[in-house]
Amino acid sequence: MTRDDPAEDWADRHVARWRDHWIDVHFEDDVEAIVVRIGRLAKHFRTVKQDALIETGLQDFEYDTLHLLMIRDTPGQASPSALAADLEISNAGMTGRLDALEKNGWIQRRASADDRRRVDVEVTRAGVAIWRRAMQLRGAGEDEVVHVLSAEERATLAALLKKMTLSVEAGE
Repeated sequence: MTRDDPAEDWADRHVARWRDHWIDVHFEDDVEAIVVRIGRLAKHFRTVKQDALIETGLQDFEYDTLHLLMIRDTPGQASPSALAADLEISNAGMTGRLDALEKNGWIQRRASADDRRRVDVEVTRAGVAIWRRAMQLRGAGEDEVVHVLSAEERATLAALLKKMTLSVEAGE
């Protein structure tokens, strides 16, 4: 806590509890507070996503598959094998997902224009509509948290998180 910010959050209490437990280990309050806060926010954003899915009637795998289809370089279209690779699941697992999405009318399979032996997946209007509704609900919940910061603070935070993300990505 600083003199400018007298409010105490869960991370402050966590750091205070654990600080004295690590006499023989290097412990940095700010590092622990950052990691704990990022974890708490990630948990909150997972809850926001789950609430959006409950309201729309989507299951996690349905949303995740539609989402990956929609955010591609070819929005709303992909081969089943490309989707499986993106989702890091087997081709058999992808087939099961696509069967469920097709049954609900959210995707359709079509013969590839390039090779009639191949199948491509395409999001239907109903699929786009339900995905957009879930995204709208999810986005509203995310905005509610992020917009407690000013535009300048959001830009600073985005830059700092990018710096951390680039460090992680460099190590992958």
